[in-house]
Amino acid sequence: MKDGPNIARIAALLGDNARADVLTALMTDRALTATELAAIAGVTKQTMSAHLSKLLDASLIAVDQQGRHRYFRLADEDVGGLLESLMGVAFRTGAVRLLSSPREPALRKARVCYDHLAGELGVLAYEALVRNDLLEMSRQGMRLTAAGTEWCRRASVDPDAAARQRRTFCRPCMDWSERRYHLAGSLGAALLSRVYEQGWARRDRSSRVVLFTSNGERRFRELIGVSKQNCRVSDFYQLPNQNDTKTKP
Repeated sequence: MKDGPNIARIAALLGDNARADVLTALMTDRALTATELAAIAGVTKQTMSAHLSKLLDASLIAVDQQGRHRYFRLADEDVGGLLESLMGVAFRTGAVRLLSSPREPALRKARVCYDHLAGELGVLAYEALVRNDLLEMSRQGMRLTAAGTEWCRRASVDPDAAARQRRTFCRPCMDWSERRYHLAGSLGAALLSRVYEQGWARRDRSSRVVLFTSNGERRFRELIGVSKQNCRVSDFYQLPNQNDTKTKP
């Protein structure tokens, strides 16, 4: 008996090199045009149009229309999570590119996974929040503890606003390069947004890389409590207020 959803159609779509390149490019959480995606995948605009039509039909991507221009993006964070998991399987089984990108070390250190922080620093943050009892796993899934809610507010990350979004609040997401979890969901996205607001890091314009300044990385590590041994929530670094001078990336 054949039970459950049929994954063959989705698997077939992901199995094409050009479509895989499109979906990987859209993991940057930036909307791109068909022309830009065609250049990334190395195909003609007509061929790319056919690929995008199939991805749209399968609800793997979405499109936003602005005047004469159409911008394509991933449909939602579930698709992003699927792609990150597939990257982990590919990495673990040796299905890697013959020529590594010069950005590979930077990607492994810090990158965006849909709209939250992944890589070494993303995993470091997730494990520190769990270790310091700010996040815990319940029968309903991952959740903030009371101490975690207080920590978010001290860090100017609004947990109530994140919880009101029509998406998963917080969940562990398997990191392909670290093979451990980083924090996904609206809470993970809010934390990364706060990092940007503080000027501790910025997005690389042409990739998924998140570039931390040396001071920004130090401040981020202090924030999540990994710069001290046996750090508890009462020892966590408190973010400066909006009037403080920010470090430019």
